[in-house]
Amino acid sequence: MTTTKKVLILGASYGSLLGAKLALAGHTVKLVCLPEEANLINTEGAIVRLPAKGVEGLVELNSKKMPGDLSAGGPADVTPADYDLIVLAMQEPQYSSPGVRDLTDAVAASKVPCMSIMNMPPLTYLRRFDGIDADALTGAYTDPTVWDSFDPALMTLCSPDPQAFRPPTEKVNVLQVGLPTNFKAARFDSDAHTAILEQLAADVQAVRFDTGDATVELPVKLRVHQSIFTPLAKWSMLMAGNYRCVQEDGMRPIKEAVHTDLDATRSVYEWVVDLCVAMGGDKNDLVPFEKYANAALSLVNPSSAARALANGAPNIERVDQLVQAIAAQKGMQSDVVDEGVHLVDGWISKNRTNA
Repeated sequence: MTTTKKVLILGASYGSLLGAKLALAGHTVKLVCLPEEANLINTEGAIVRLPAKGVEGLVELNSKKMPGDLSAGGPADVTPADYDLIVLAMQEPQYSSPGVRDLTDAVAASKVPCMSIMNMPPLTYLRRFDGIDADALTGAYTDPTVWDSFDPALMTLCSPDPQAFRPPTEKVNVLQVGLPTNFKAARFDSDAHTAILEQLAADVQAVRFDTGDATVELPVKLRVHQSIFTPLAKWSMLMAGNYRCVQEDGMRPIKEAVHTDLDATRSVYEWVVDLCVAMGGDKNDLVPFEKYANAALSLVNPSSAARALANGAPNIERVDQLVQAIAAQKGMQSDVVDEGVHLVDGWISKNRTNA
């Protein structure tokens, strides 16, 4: 390995998955999270459980036993300018919350390259696309002004394809990976910044883990792509599965949302693929429907967005609204997407009234 990189990650769920992979590869990682999470991570380690080929059950990774260093703190405990890369791994509504908003402003001011692994791409990232009016998309964001001071040249997007969850009976420093796919990042404008991602990706790729019985290769790699469209592959999955978990009177698992009416699911999935192509993407960069439908068979819980709405959240990431608005700019419309947006609007309105 050439040089150790210092990586700051805002958010500790997806954040601890990527952070553990980087610490396992010898890098220095700081997670920004809630006090309870930070205390547990600093005392007991960030624990990530994931399947691995040829291993029965799950492999358990603990950041306390890694060659790199992983620690955690609160928004006031970090200086963004001290890092080589900053990863935005919180849900979009959280960036405008007290404390986090100040840190977000400091991140923008630091001019350190940022990689978002939010489902909802920062508004800044959409400014890298020709033919999209980013200013007309502000309505989909909880607080679009959060992104005003970021430089599009310093912002990239990484598709959060791996599915991971906090097991409800475990402490908050434990993360379990349900679908061990890869993180797919787009390059930065700058070759030098892209080289940071490529080094991290190569170091993660090279890791072999000793389970006690065997030395194994672990899933969930970081892949760097030349196309800025590649991370948008997640949009089809979100629109066909995650947001369709939301029903008028409750929530259903992703598996059910996808497989109850496979023809309807396929139609919305392909419609979003067509939208990405209309934006300038290459269909070959996107995930074929059959591969997604097969993966969805293992997704037996409702999506995090659906669970948040069911738990009374007044704001969630509105990728559904964002996709609808970008489609309108391209002269495209889908009844299934419109109906989904309407259902989510209804839940948010009810939750805000109850709050």
